[in-house]
Amino acid sequence: MIPPFTFALLPLEQYTNDYGSWYYAAPSFRYDALDSASMIGLLILLLTGLFGFLVHHRMVVCMKQFSAEPTALTGAQIARRMLDAHGLRDVQITHVKGQLTDHYNPSNRTVNLSDSVCSEATVAAMAVAAHECGHAVQHASSYPWLSLRSHLVPLVNIGSRLGQFVLMAGFVLLALGGSTLVVWVGLCLFASSTLFALITLPVEFDASRRALTWLNQAGLTSPSMHNHAEAALHWAAMTYVAAALSSIAMLAYYALRLLSASSRSRR
Repeated sequence: MIPPFTFALLPLEQYTNDYGSWYYAAPSFRYDALDSASMIGLLILLLTGLFGFLVHHRMVVCMKQFSAEPTALTGAQIARRMLDAHGLRDVQITHVKGQLTDHYNPSNRTVNLSDSVCSEATVAAMAVAAHECGHAVQHASSYPWLSLRSHLVPLVNIGSRLGQFVLMAGFVLLALGGSTLVVWVGLCLFASSTLFALITLPVEFDASRRALTWLNQAGLTSPSMHNHAEAALHWAAMTYVAAALSSIAMLAYYALRLLSASSRSRR
């Protein structure tokens, strides 16, 4: 599922785009009400889930508000100007169907803008378009965090698909008297997704910084418009913070379950 107001890079966004479920995620294993480790893990999950819900709600409110504030240029025009200003005339701007499906694709060097961004002239469209172009500028300048994130994609693709299945199998084997090895393997696979979510943060915040800096230097925004664009990008980036915290919380929950199960098996 494409998250609300996504700025992720394809194909890297395939893991981070599941915002529709992460802050509603529930543990996969049976919860023992008398297990203090489970209590702590569940509390962490609930707190991060609440934080994610509040951030998402605030982002939606901001985007709705700033989508009603007009600007002189459409999102596509903003994107073309920013790309040309950075010497990226070979980067193409394309239109993709849907809402909030905007992304930069490094494989074919295209900035893909959704219906509400490509042809509309609003502060929200301006902010989204400039942010996606910020990813294109990162790619052209070999931004180190983006390069590191790209190198992690094969590992994350494996970890995100197999991590929880291996964890489930490991806990079942552990309950039947097996060793903790399978659980540790699953935990390491799941940790790759958490690492990916953390590395995504500087990538997203830096793209927003580049976008806001260029908009200011180009003189395309008034002070109030600039502040509103900054607010929109801030809350959009905070959804990535919430996603990272959610992933950390899930990792902590599984680790606490493993430690608790290991402790019981030694008794």
